[in-house]
Amino acid sequence: MSAARSFVFLLLASGRLAAAETASALYLGNEGLLITQGEVKILFDPLADNTFGQYELLPPDMRAMLFDGRAPFDGVDAIFVSHYHGDHFSASLMRDYLAAQPGVRLYAPLQAVAALREVLPEAAAPMLARVTGLALEAGEPPIRIDADGLRVEAVRIPHSGWPDRQTHVENLAFRVTLADGITVLHMGDADTRPEHFRGDADYWAERPADMAFPPYWYFESARGRQVLTDYLRPVHAVGIHVPDSVPDDPARRDPELQGYDLFTRPGETRTPGGTQQPTP
Repeated sequence: MSAARSFVFLLLASGRLAAAETASALYLGNEGLLITQGEVKILFDPLADNTFGQYELLPPDMRAMLFDGRAPFDGVDAIFVSHYHGDHFSASLMRDYLAAQPGVRLYAPLQAVAALREVLPEAAAPMLARVTGLALEAGEPPIRIDADGLRVEAVRIPHSGWPDRQTHVENLAFRVTLADGITVLHMGDADTRPEHFRGDADYWAERPADMAFPPYWYFESARGRQVLTDYLRPVHAVGIHVPDSVPDDPARRDPELQGYDLFTRPGETRTPGGTQQPTP
């Protein structure tokens, strides 16, 4: 490698490291996350209304802060919704949040957007102008949207349970790069079969995530671990969608989960290097 190319490489690497040092992930419950890098903030699956008897939802005090736009929820740029299930998305809560925070954009599958439209008032055109509905079929190439300082990429991965159930659910895996800095991957309730990822192997290899957030069952499953190792290759992975029956203490978990990082309680944070901070 020439000296000039080496210098450019070092500049890019140092810039990426600096971006990583300013980034963090705040856990909101189930698959809800706030990702922050400098002044850029995005949310994944923050507003749900169904625990199904086992999943954490956004606590009331954090929800009030979110709706009021109080730190750390001030200046949110965009929300990403993985799919239309009650433990990931509430149309009425999303309507109220978008009304309270008119600067936030929403990216969601068409099923979630259709549900949102059903609860909107007649004069909803300004709000809908901030909503991007994504139409993707399983097996179609990933799509990319560059907007608001974000590189937004999405691919439809069948919902867990495929091919026996949930085949109609539009489950989207979002890979988002913040302000040319860190890249994060939110997978929704993606099925673990490697064939869902094999056809897009080049896509996954092009931009491995600094932080990936697979559902925790990827760590329990040999197929899920293979997907993480052979295709996604994130720098650090934190499991989400963890039932509240899973102990906070890793030593008390089932053996197959003891060696992995999991979000279990709202308020926990992680940095791209995997640093854990206590729940406030």
